Amino acid sequence: MVPTELILTHPCGSLGKIQLEWTPQPGNYIDVQGKTYVVLERHHHYQYKVGGYCLEHISLIVQLTERPIETSDFEGRLVIGDSSCSYNAGSEILRCAVNPEGPCEGCRFYVPIEKY
Repeated sequence: MVPTELILTHPCGSLGKIQLEWTPQPGNYIDVQGKTYVVLERHHHYQYKVGGYCLEHISLIVQLTERPIETSDFEGRLVIGDSSCSYNAGSEILRCAVNPEGPCEGCRFYVPIEKY
């Protein structure tokens, strides 16, 4: 386990250090003290020791959020919204260009992806 510092984007400040058993990627969600945060960026911090560099800690830039209700599989990962729509961003953070707040169900802008 590597010490991981959580840094909130707004208002800017540290939420403290925690120990994680996994390495979150941007777009992953983390629950800390009853609140949910989305990871926007991840930074590794190394320290030189005899023989080479060692990972000292990880910083995660996070934003307070709610877990999305609508998710679907897109190229082996979960994304927000309906990935069968042409407008879907294919992102864990942003749903789509024309209806970013959702919901996808019943959306008047839905255009299915054409498969060749």
